[in-house]
Amino acid sequence: MAVVEMKRIHVYALKDNRKKILEMLQRKAVLEVNNPEEAQGPFSKTDTASARLTFEKNSQLITGAVETLDAYAPPEKPMLAMLEGRKGINVKQYEATAQAAPELTKTAGRINALGKRIADQQAEIARLQAQIDALKPWMGLDVSMRTIGTGSTSVFIGSFPEELTEGDIKAGIAQGAPEATGVEVEIVSTQPQQTCAFIVCLGKFGMQVESAIRAMGFTYPAAPSKTPPPQRAEELKGRIKAAQEEIAGAEKEIASYAGKREELLFTADYFTMRASKYQVLGDLWQSPHVFYISGYVTAGRAPALQKELEEKYQAFVEVETPEEGEELPVRLQNGFFGAPVESVIEGYSLPGKFEVDPAKVMCVFYYVLFGMMLSDAAYGFLISLCCGIVLLKFKNIEDSLRKSMKMFFFCGLSTMFWGVLFGSYFGDAITVVSRTFFGHEIVVQPLWFAPLEEPMRLMLFSFLLGIIHLFAGLAMQIYQLCRRGKYLDALYDSGFWYMLVGGLIIALISTDMFQDMMSLDIPIPSMVTTIALVFAGIGAVGIVATSGRESRGVKRFLKGLYGLYGVSSWLSDILSYSRLLALGLATGVIAQVFNMLGTMAGGGPVGAVLFILVFIIGHVLNLLINLLGAYVHTNRLQYVEFFGKFYEGGGRKFEPFAAKTKYFKITEE
Repeated sequence: MAVVEMKRIHVYALKDNRKKILEMLQRKAVLEVNNPEEAQGPFSKTDTASARLTFEKNSQLITGAVETLDAYAPPEKPMLAMLEGRKGINVKQYEATAQAAPELTKTAGRINALGKRIADQQAEIARLQAQIDALKPWMGLDVSMRTIGTGSTSVFIGSFPEELTEGDIKAGIAQGAPEATGVEVEIVSTQPQQTCAFIVCLGKFGMQVESAIRAMGFTYPAAPSKTPPPQRAEELKGRIKAAQEEIAGAEKEIASYAGKREELLFTADYFTMRASKYQVLGDLWQSPHVFYISGYVTAGRAPALQKELEEKYQAFVEVETPEEGEELPVRLQNGFFGAPVESVIEGYSLPGKFEVDPAKVMCVFYYVLFGMMLSDAAYGFLISLCCGIVLLKFKNIEDSLRKSMKMFFFCGLSTMFWGVLFGSYFGDAITVVSRTFFGHEIVVQPLWFAPLEEPMRLMLFSFLLGIIHLFAGLAMQIYQLCRRGKYLDALYDSGFWYMLVGGLIIALISTDMFQDMMSLDIPIPSMVTTIALVFAGIGAVGIVATSGRESRGVKRFLKGLYGLYGVSSWLSDILSYSRLLALGLATGVIAQVFNMLGTMAGGGPVGAVLFILVFIIGHVLNLLINLLGAYVHTNRLQYVEFFGKFYEGGGRKFEPFAAKTKYFKITEE
């Protein structure tokens, strides 16, 4: 149950082999770089920030180009494309495509330029269309909007902020400029809140007329056209057509690069890898001829890595056991059943110093508790079937998703097991269908008991399972302390709690009140009860005496009493397992409700159609909701109740120098 053993490795090699060694380490992803902060003899570091920034910009440039390409030439993606994982390429393909990176960078630049041109032309079209819209009220005007008159006349072209007639405008002018004669007004267009007008008068009355119409709210157009509005509108439409043709040409050229999509994606990954490599390169200690790199490698991979570095690159390699107390990275490694729950542990925290990997113990309880919360054989079959198909069909699925699929596959098997024990197959669907549509009721008896008929029995079993789960946590604590030689601490911090809680539980079960309440008939001899109470007393005294052992005098005694008060948390922890009862009953009750609703139309053809619709929709919803509930509450029982007895976490994840690519993964084959 221990985490993977780590070794520290020191590598001294010729500077000429630096690139090859770093690329090999990046592909293999076996070394977490952890170079000393202080200078090592004649070595110094090189500033690689500028080169790294260039590679990052190139990666962003190409990623942006692919996004543009996808917008105008979208690729065909299967429905379950996310399950296919990254495509693998070998070292030869990597080197061949890497040589084409400069040319593909130019291609990406061209695609981005075309995308920018399209965006610019679309903005231009919007601007031109806005000008056309502004000209619509003036389409009846056959002269330039900039006309101000002739040698003997004054012309005013503009609008009023309300709907006016020709008579209204003339009346306003007559009132504001009574001396002006020969004024002509032509209404170009009217709207509820705007009147566009053409006004002409003798030049000598121009100032008076302008003053009068200004008083009426007259304003000149914001951007008057040099040519008559109809002619100007045609010019603008022509420019829009030209812009649309340019957009179509750019889109066609972008689509012509669709065949380079994969190469572009790989090149983006290539530059990401180079940026990562140059970041490590900047942390290396180097001399004119030699470079030095140090870090952590798993004990199992260390010999092979040492051999390859020495034989292939003539490097001097030293592998050593890390110093005691050194903070080491953590990597979990479990078997077939334990590995799927590693993501659950990582979601909480990796094991800290001196802690064991809890996955192998935790996985058993995780699958059991999850299945008990869902507890329907048909639901479990569907979950395992879907996960099994994904695992068999998508061989290249990402490791993290593969682990999740395996975890839910085992959870589905557990759900099937509990469903058979409790006699639940889509709730009571078999009974309802046989009675409603075939006139003969078939009842599938549970192998153990039906929770809806005996809820107290299920609650009692839930508490029993919870006690076993909590005691397993205490056992993990004892194991961890004994591994470190702290045998007395194991007795003080776990052994006394076994005595206290175990003794109290046996004494409680032996009482008539508890057995009547739980409908039990378990004859427990008085001698056993007495022994249990004695053990509980010893445990209580031991807890009071040792909980505050780091203190002295009254303070130690008070801390001991406070430690004994922790027995209340045990009560709350055990009661937390009542969620097994609640979620298990909820799944069955909701399933039965949907089955009942589906039979409301009887057993005829209409009833059959209604039942199928309600059955599918209802059970899909019930499965999804209770699947989420089972996942959340199973995690909670692990994090709060189980981990609370022995596990603190705080470990740092093993992060090897690797090709952290987004679209492809490099293989050694």
